[in-house]
This record gives sequence, C-alpha cells and structure tokens, in this order.
Amino acid sequence: MSNPILDPTGRAVDAREPGVSLLAPRRPDLTGLRIGVLENTKKNADLLLTELSRLLVTVHGAAGVTLHRTKQQFAAPAPPELIEEYAGGCDVVVTGVGDCGSCSASAVADGVLFEQAGLPAAVVCSDAFAATADTMATLRGATGYRYLTTPHPVAVLSPDQVRERAARLADDVAALLTGPLR
Repeated sequence: MSNPILDPTGRAVDAREPGVSLLAPRRPDLTGLRIGVLENTKKNADLLLTELSRLLVTVHGAAGVTLHRTKQQFAAPAPPELIEEYAGGCDVVVTGVGDCGSCSASAVADGVLFEQAGLPAAVVCSDAFAATADTMATLRGATGYRYLTTPHPVAVLSPDQVRERAARLADDVAALLTGPLR
C-alpha cells in the first residue's frame, strides 16, 4: 500500500474516501467514563491536556485518567499497539496539541485512528494549521472530521495562560466527546 504525501499548505488533497463517517458512538455525557490522554511532546501540550482532563473529571463527571502517554514521534501517527492499548484501557481520548504543521496532521490522524477503534476522540490543534489538519482528515477518509482549534501558538504561553486556555476549551472538549454522532 502506498503512503500519500501530505502537502502542509492544504492545496493537494487525495480524497480516496470522501464523506466516510468514522466517528465512534458517543454517550450522552462523560459521567463515569475513563479518560485517555495522548500528548505529543510539544511544549505545553502535557500541561494543556492534563488540565483539560482534570476539568473533564471535576466539572463533567468523568471517572479519571486511566492512560496518559507521550508519543515517541510527534509527526507520526500513533502505532497500532498504542491505539489498541487505549481501546482496552479508556472510554474517550483527548490528544494533541497540534501546534505546527506536521504535529497538527499527526494529531488528527491519531483522532481518526481512535475513532476507528471505537473511542470518541477530542483533538486539539492551533488554528494556524487548520488547513493541514483538514487535509489529513481527508487523506484518512474522514472529510469534515471535527477537532478543536485554539489560537496559535500554544508553545509560548505561560503555565497560567495554558490553564486559562484549557478552561476555555473544556466544555467544547466534553461536547466533542459526547452526544449524538456528528
């Protein structure tokens, strides 16, 4: 099987399976659900995702974080064994932070892989790389895949600014992980 080349400008698109819905089933809310966190080593990604998961527990009733891993390569999709580990150990996944072109594409690829494995996923990318993230979704057969954006850049924020950013994103993360299929 050949691997498509991703144009980070968003100009070239290989729409092999446009419009295919790959979303995992959603529950009405996060009450009692186990959260998985996959961070990609980008500066402030760990703090942002840790704070988001804390808010999902304290505000939205999730049971807690059962898996928190760091990807070995931020620009490559998660390997199948990691996806399987999450599928067996949690109910929903929060991943990112796409704060550059390749890591945004990779974060969306991870989100699609988690959805294919039956796990609702919330991907966080910075808004400057939405074209790259959208292109990766299309390359993965998930045109229109929904993910969250946050103002670019995340890497330069202070810890307090990261926590504030997480607080602004938390309700949207919860909404993306729950409710009817979109």
